[in-house]
Amino acid sequence: MLRTHTCGELTISDLGKEVTLTGWVQKSRDLGGMTFVDMRDRYGITQLTFNSDDNAALRAQARELGREFVIKVSGKVIERSSKNLKMSTGEIEIKVSSLEVLNAAKLPPFLIEDETDGGEDLRMKYRYLDLRRNPVRNNLVLRHKMAQEVRKYLDGMDFIEVETPVLIKSTPEGARDFVVPSRMNPGEFYALPQSPQTFKQLLMVSGFDRYFQIVKCFRDEDLRADRQPEFTQIDCEMAFIEQEDILNVFEGLIRIMFKNVKDIDLADVPRMTYADAMRLYGSDKPDTRFEMQFVEMNELVKEKGFPVFDNAELVVGIKAKNCAVYTRKQLDELTDFIKRPQIGATGLIYLRHNSDGTLKSSVDKFYNEDELKKWSELYHSEPGDLILVMAGPTEKVRKQLSELRLEMGNRLGLRDKNVFSPLWVLDFPLLEWDEENERYHAMHHPFTSPKPDDIALLDTNPGEVRANAYDMVINGTEIGGGSIRIHDRTLQALMFKHLGFSNEEAQKQFGFLMDAFEYGAPPHGGIAFGFDRLVSIFAGLDSIRDVIAFPKNNSGRDVMIDSPSTISEVQLKELKIKTDL
Repeated sequence: MLRTHTCGELTISDLGKEVTLTGWVQKSRDLGGMTFVDMRDRYGITQLTFNSDDNAALRAQARELGREFVIKVSGKVIERSSKNLKMSTGEIEIKVSSLEVLNAAKLPPFLIEDETDGGEDLRMKYRYLDLRRNPVRNNLVLRHKMAQEVRKYLDGMDFIEVETPVLIKSTPEGARDFVVPSRMNPGEFYALPQSPQTFKQLLMVSGFDRYFQIVKCFRDEDLRADRQPEFTQIDCEMAFIEQEDILNVFEGLIRIMFKNVKDIDLADVPRMTYADAMRLYGSDKPDTRFEMQFVEMNELVKEKGFPVFDNAELVVGIKAKNCAVYTRKQLDELTDFIKRPQIGATGLIYLRHNSDGTLKSSVDKFYNEDELKKWSELYHSEPGDLILVMAGPTEKVRKQLSELRLEMGNRLGLRDKNVFSPLWVLDFPLLEWDEENERYHAMHHPFTSPKPDDIALLDTNPGEVRANAYDMVINGTEIGGGSIRIHDRTLQALMFKHLGFSNEEAQKQFGFLMDAFEYGAPPHGGIAFGFDRLVSIFAGLDSIRDVIAFPKNNSGRDVMIDSPSTISEVQLKELKIKTDL
């Protein structure tokens, strides 16, 4: 090693030692007869001192150092006269006796500091420089620690880590596949896996009753803060289990990670059905850090002459504590918020429960004081509270009110990133109707088992069939989802039929799996956690890009290496691909 110590480990107990350090120049300060240089590596910063009285030539060499020069120094550990107790090395400095420049550096395009002057686009272009900054590096250290905890816990539970193929078969379900042309099989294509779903089920058939993999997956879909074209899953499967076993094992994983990584003792993770989540929060991934549950009002407000309510399928609202003081301007801002095209609501009704106990609504024309008192009783409102009400088609208005609820949570400071509220959401619908294609799609994937009691409904009322499926939600973000799988060929064939597959299509796409079910497939189920999302929640970040070493931008581009890019005509010819683009 070129060094004897790192830039983050020397303390007052090392006084008098002769040491050698390597790293980057963070900054330098020339103070008359002294020159100080802050030297950085990934472990910390150590101050170097150069004294002209001791070695004028050495100090002259130090004065030529620029930011991000890579250097090697040797010297003695001495006590700092002006200590910085915020740094692990803040009580000492190195009196340098020799200096070697290992590599000079251009002036970086932005400051390599915790608080940088570089915008996101610039930092993405020079990501290798951005990774030198403490906040970004700390995110990757956190990611490493979490991965180690995952492996340690699952290994202790007798899981085996197995790598599954990256070049697989394209399937029509789910998001768009990334496809890879095969040179040796012209006109045919591999797909990059959206998940290792069928392979982990085959591993259960193979007798590997507990599998996991921290695996890269790919989806060609529109991007947002919690999506990247390539992402990482903690992918798991278990055989000879029931749903309760899955929930217990992986609730244990989450609890261990919070304890060992953040020193947080989670309480038991509560459970909620999908139906209740939609009814109370308008979302299948509710943020339960705060209450503000939905209150349905149909029986109270209909047939009173107010057309908006009378013509609505659902009238529903939320109570915002201590918000009766909101001005007309603030209420107009909320109305404008829900009228945005992304939400699409047409209006907002409010009821103020004033501090003097009086009630004032935006629909006083249609509802008298006694009727408004019934609103207040329904919401259990107190003086100072504000009730916000929306109306419309059930599914649509629930989604709209969910957005308003989250906005109120933000405004009231109820979505603290240092508070963690996990939740299991259970009993999802097995199928969801696709209006555009007039057919059912699997809400999770076509291998999810229906609830045994609901199988008969597949022929009569498929939309009411519940799945043996479950999601884990933390702070309003889905971080994991899974299901008990179908392990019987007959039931799997029935599922494909209800998803619109012909027998020939099902055999072509998934015949290998259905054939495997005829050779003794055990009952099995699993779950996959979005590792990037989980790390971003632990780090208190909104975007998963900040916990990925080399992420793509919102257009799916890596601006650092300029990818995706065109390929040569020779390559296209080899692949038998013709393009007019």
